[in-house]
Amino acid sequence: MSHDAGAGAVPLGFHEQYSLHVNGEPRDVLDAWIGESLLYVLRERLGLMGSKGACEQGECGSCSVLVDGELVCSCLVMAASAIDQPIVTIEGVAPVGSPSDVQSAFVEAGAVQCGFCTPGLIMATNALLERSATPSELEIREELSGNVCRCTGYGRIIEAVQRVAISRQSAAVDRGSAR
Repeated sequence: MSHDAGAGAVPLGFHEQYSLHVNGEPRDVLDAWIGESLLYVLRERLGLMGSKGACEQGECGSCSVLVDGELVCSCLVMAASAIDQPIVTIEGVAPVGSPSDVQSAFVEAGAVQCGFCTPGLIMATNALLERSATPSELEIREELSGNVCRCTGYGRIIEAVQRVAISRQSAAVDRGSAR
């Protein structure tokens, strides 16, 4: 099938244009194939290199992003299916040069080694802490079970998540007592 039956016809689904809402901004995706993964579009078409492509099968978590508030493996999501949904990548977690509390805790706890898995782990941590302000160690392990890290082991990563939860809880108590 093609847009035009004449010579040089382009098959349907190629050279498409659409817009995605990424990190709070509309982003045009031009000259795309409609079946491209969200990971491919984020990295290759929009230049957002934070999400990593490793397994391309949704097993390692290095490509994790939030789509409409849900943690997804962007390698498994067709980009065009995310039209009209807010997408948050690691680049949208905090302003450049001003790390989020999760990013800072990962550095402070020594939970960052080569850094390949770190964006996905930070996205998973953000998703967990949105749902559960004080997750148990079991909840942390469960949430991060979809993320593979070959460098650090998981002790320091779990410690980083616990640090953020405790810090946020302390800040909430402080705000409550200041009223």
